[in-house]
Amino acid sequence: MRKKIVAGNWKMNKTLGDSEELTLEIMEGVHIESPIVVILAPPTPFLHRVKALAFEHKAIKVSAQNCHEKESGAFTGEISVEMLRSLYTDYAIIGHSERRQYYNENDATLQLKIKTLTKWGIRAIYCCGEPLEIREENQQYEYVLDQIRTALFNLTAEEMANVTIAYEPVWAIGTGKTATAEQAEEMHKFIRTTIEGKFGKELADNLSIIYGGSCNPSNAEELFAQNNIDGGLIGGASLKAREFLAIIEAARTNL
Repeated sequence: MRKKIVAGNWKMNKTLGDSEELTLEIMEGVHIESPIVVILAPPTPFLHRVKALAFEHKAIKVSAQNCHEKESGAFTGEISVEMLRSLYTDYAIIGHSERRQYYNENDATLQLKIKTLTKWGIRAIYCCGEPLEIREENQQYEYVLDQIRTALFNLTAEEMANVTIAYEPVWAIGTGKTATAEQAEEMHKFIRTTIEGKFGKELADNLSIIYGGSCNPSNAEELFAQNNIDGGLIGGASLKAREFLAIIEAARTNL
């Protein structure tokens, strides 16, 4: 049975004190036996502190926002998966649209990251999705299929079972445009069908596919009511406890 997930990507926001305050507010609003997997992805310097605060809260997990594909080496400023494991990190977001846009990350490298994460027992949140020009040309399915083929098709079934997919319609993030619940569901269904064709029905049925296109309290319930949308990767709305908790509640009501 696939998990319902609400992940908060704080990006390059918050100080240490802010991160502590937000973590505690979210902890207070999430029942320890919650069926929703709540993931907090603070900036890297605060991973250890956020994990320490939430360590005994069974429903709350902690994620890195990125990792390096190599296990160690002369890569100044990077963080290795082994380092994340030593911080008891549960997940790592990879391939976020901002990493692709600003740092030229590609799917061949992301495949290596997934393999390294699996080796160290950390789950990957793999992001994929099309930009506006691709959507306007009605090429979104071919575009996402190419991303998935390159990043995921050479994984073993064990490695693929370690992945959560986050669909990010890049054209609907910070542009004023919005994806309808039906558009999001169509792509989520396509992704699940694609994974089924490669890895089989059982793995695909148990794969969590979450939505990362400007999900907020006003649209979360409609999105999460769709058959193939298993939660959200939340950006701006994750920086305010009240909004983030409202999204978690929307996921709970759609179990």
